[in-house]
Amino acid sequence: MTRAQAVIVAEIEAPAAHDERRARRRVLRDGVSIGIATGMYGLSFGALATAAGLTLAQTSALSLLMFTGASQFAFVGVIAAGGASLAAVMSAALLGSRNALYGLHLAKLLRLRGLKRFGAAQLVIDESAAMSLDRDSEALSRLGFWSAGVGVFVCWNAATAVGALGARLLSDPSAYGLDVVAPAAFVALVAPRLKDRKTWRAAVLSAAVALAFVPLVPAGVPVLMAACAVTILALWEA
Repeated sequence: MTRAQAVIVAEIEAPAAHDERRARRRVLRDGVSIGIATGMYGLSFGALATAAGLTLAQTSALSLLMFTGASQFAFVGVIAAGGASLAAVMSAALLGSRNALYGLHLAKLLRLRGLKRFGAAQLVIDESAAMSLDRDSEALSRLGFWSAGVGVFVCWNAATAVGALGARLLSDPSAYGLDVVAPAAFVALVAPRLKDRKTWRAAVLSAAVALAFVPLVPAGVPVLMAACAVTILALWEA
């Protein structure tokens, strides 16, 4: 290759490399932002778990080991309502089972082996799964998963401890409506994806099915029923 050809190649590759770096920075920024924003409602979980009678160690262990916000809130909700521990565990497990569906997509994307799979599995949540979608390359999708997953994990666990400690300063944490923060954050995550009639139909159908089952079945089951309904809709429209 002549010097002139090398210069031309460099001039062509430079903008592409710059665009790639800019895309990586954007994904990292979004992942960290989601981590901070989502992690902050760990404050409400910590406060409500303490109000439900859990110790600081128990509350922190739930965030470290369970690490799926909706399931954690479901667990604490059952305990706070006077339900048995087994009922709380079953409700949390039912609600958290949706992460297995995310895992089908993420296993193909991450292509991890051995113990690394366990580490990645711990970070499979709504936010990390969402950040792995609609990227220009697999590398950016993987970066989106790791940046959001690690960001939420660190911020969520830190906020859980702070919320649990701070709950001692409140006479009745549940009176402040902290339990609505988690679903509000999930709505904020889903809302930008409602761009066409197909996604709106899925959203309306899932909401209607979930609301219909709320008074009839235990906590967690309405979400599974909604997921089944949307799956049927997707297969029918395919």
